[in-house]
Amino acid sequence: MKKTGNRVLLDTNIIIEVLNGNTKFANKIKRFDEFAICAVALGELHIGINRVANKPKHLKILNDFLLICPVVDVTSETAVHYGEIMAGLYKKGKPIPTNDIWIAACARQYGYTLISQDKHFKEIVDLNILSW
Repeated sequence: MKKTGNRVLLDTNIIIEVLNGNTKFANKIKRFDEFAICAVALGELHIGINRVANKPKHLKILNDFLLICPVVDVTSETAVHYGEIMAGLYKKGKPIPTNDIWIAACARQYGYTLISQDKHFKEIVDLNILSW
């Protein structure tokens, strides 16, 4: 695992807040040296965009955001982290949504601190997390 620090991975719920105009979250994110999103979170955002009435407007907002926020890919190494996390959660009897495990796996793989509003990420061993 790479060293974390002032590098953060944004969970889908944080990105949605920012895209919806939450300036408090946007200002907090700007304080980090580096922030990114996982390709899985990007997929979740596209689900939402495909369900709204004004798809072009929301797609433009997302694409503008992506100009300043890189997307980290899911790789075979991510799958190793995913398997470790999932097995650990099963042992604890604390499963969480599958997409969230992929997002956590990306955070661990790339050495990011994960920022989320979801408390269930605290069940994951060796995951640096900030809860907002």
